[in-house]
Amino acid sequence: MELHERLTTLRPVAAPTGRDPFSEVKNRVHMAVIGELGPQLFNVNMDPLGLREQVLTDLTEHLSREAGISRDDRERLVAEIADDILGHGPLERLLADESITEIMVNGPYDVWVERQGRLYETTVRFTDESHLRRIINKIVAQVGRRIDESSPLVDARLPDGSRVNAVIPPLSLSGPLVTIRKFSKKRLHLPDMIRLGTLTTETVEFLQRCILAELNVLISGGTGSGKTTLLNALSTAIPDSDRIITIEDAAELRLNQQHVLRLEARPKNIEGEGEIPIRELVRNSLRMRPDRIIVGEVRGAEALDMLQAMNTGHDGSLCTVHANSCRDALARIETMVLMAGYDLPVRAIRQQVASALDLIVHLERLEDGSRRVTAITEVQRMESEVITLQDIFDFKVDRVTPDRTVVGSLRSSGLRPTFLHKFEKRGVSLPVSLFSTPHGQQADVL
Repeated sequence: MELHERLTTLRPVAAPTGRDPFSEVKNRVHMAVIGELGPQLFNVNMDPLGLREQVLTDLTEHLSREAGISRDDRERLVAEIADDILGHGPLERLLADESITEIMVNGPYDVWVERQGRLYETTVRFTDESHLRRIINKIVAQVGRRIDESSPLVDARLPDGSRVNAVIPPLSLSGPLVTIRKFSKKRLHLPDMIRLGTLTTETVEFLQRCILAELNVLISGGTGSGKTTLLNALSTAIPDSDRIITIEDAAELRLNQQHVLRLEARPKNIEGEGEIPIRELVRNSLRMRPDRIIVGEVRGAEALDMLQAMNTGHDGSLCTVHANSCRDALARIETMVLMAGYDLPVRAIRQQVASALDLIVHLERLEDGSRRVTAITEVQRMESEVITLQDIFDFKVDRVTPDRTVVGSLRSSGLRPTFLHKFEKRGVSLPVSLFSTPHGQQADVL
């Protein structure tokens, strides 16, 4: 049976309070092996394969002394305890499954996954709440963060960049909760976006040229719509010669350029001090001679500092924001600027936004679970009290099939952007054919 078929079978009928019959043996052997290996488990210079072999050998030796365990159960216990010691316990097989995009742990006996935009229940179980808490503590400790009753929620990341959120009692009334947004081991590039249907060939070419022309681009969309994935893909168009600074709450971006500096916000320590917010990092990055500033997600008062940076010569900056539409994205930026605590008139804020931003790329997760760019919109000048927006490309739904598959495509509106002078300034050409609907037209250059 395939791995994903095993994972999506219904949970056993046994009550969720039922314990693993080998839980005491697992805990006893687990503690014994950790006590013997000690510091070797945390030695960064230790060969991972050699360490795993050592752990497996010690586990096999300890379990061989336990009576009443069959050979099959002994092999299973060795694998499970090894995952606890070296990895993330029962979550290891879910993390290894490339088809899974999200893992949701609703307590020790209730684990769900998302695959192709749809939710499935799994048979994965933790031994008890203390087992789950031990795995959570291990995840957050790897990135220098903590979770306890005084700080019962945390954002962290796995070594591969996957995003982790954990909540424990007293905030959670149903035991420890963990949500893992998995990142694919294979980084998606813009051609992959075409293959997946997120973008079209014309829009990829247009966006690549926008990055080369150093336009300030805002990527908007709902939760799980693929904003960070698209930001990663768009960053491949940035030239190697540029000095790039990335600023994130939990580091997720993976840029392959030669000159990349990565900054990560820091939460409060156990005394409630030492917090370094994204806003302070954005402000500090301006003193680091950046060519481009990339903010993983703008979610608070740092929006004002980001707009100031875009308006003071740091063109070509990229950032993401949660929003339901391009117009909503601008409204959220305005609200976040007001969160900075300055009593600024709305007109002044909108003038800053209209002057700073050039382009908004909006993503949505459609009914069939697919993630599509539904609008590429130019931010134009102020007219009266309103920022003018112009759709350059927008998504048209042709039909929805009986199995909820959305059939449609991203199409040119036929309107040409007004920021063409920025392309001329950077020496970047822009084919007229990108904005024309007829096929086969000769590609003149604007």
